[in-house]
Amino acid sequence: MTLTHRQQQILDFIRRHMAQHGPPSLWEIAHAFDMRQTGGVRKHLQALEKKGCLSLVAGTARGIRLADKPKPARTETLLLPILGRVAAGAPIGAAPELDALAPLSFERTLFSPQPDYLLRVKGDSMRDDGILDGDLVAVRRCDTAENGQIVVARIDGEITIKRLQHSPHTQGAAHYIRLLPRNPDYAAIVVPADADFAVIGLYCGLLRRG
Repeated sequence: MTLTHRQQQILDFIRRHMAQHGPPSLWEIAHAFDMRQTGGVRKHLQALEKKGCLSLVAGTARGIRLADKPKPARTETLLLPILGRVAAGAPIGAAPELDALAPLSFERTLFSPQPDYLLRVKGDSMRDDGILDGDLVAVRRCDTAENGQIVVARIDGEITIKRLQHSPHTQGAAHYIRLLPRNPDYAAIVVPADADFAVIGLYCGLLRRG
């Protein structure tokens, strides 16, 4: 079973929503992915149903049921490359793909959701979330995130890890994005409206040398 990038994003969102609040509505999914209509959401859900990821109950507003996830074999491993550094302080460096190192091997059950790569942390601005200088953070590639999630973001060509804070998309109100540190010694990064900004990954966990 192969999912498109958007299908995987929607499935991950549904899983998180189910764990915290129960099944999402079509409009909640559409809002999370900045879709103005639910028709596109419905098509993605139908594709996910055909691929056996979930089932749709007709005639109900929140009729999404996740399929049972098969347990991975104990021998399955996950190879994660180290793709450079990420700043837990002021943004540093270039896109992480520029200096990939040899991958490390882990059990697939170690992280949830499953990450795509690792980044070495430089700085201590995320100290109060337990992310310290020198840690390896596991990152899942994505271009959207929910308010309050820890993300890897690119701002004007530089990379940082912070908590994402953004205002809801309300008609007539100015939209803002801030990247929040978890250390009182650092100020929040307010993203200018004209900045080259993008969420490029979602934090999945970390590794620390003993």
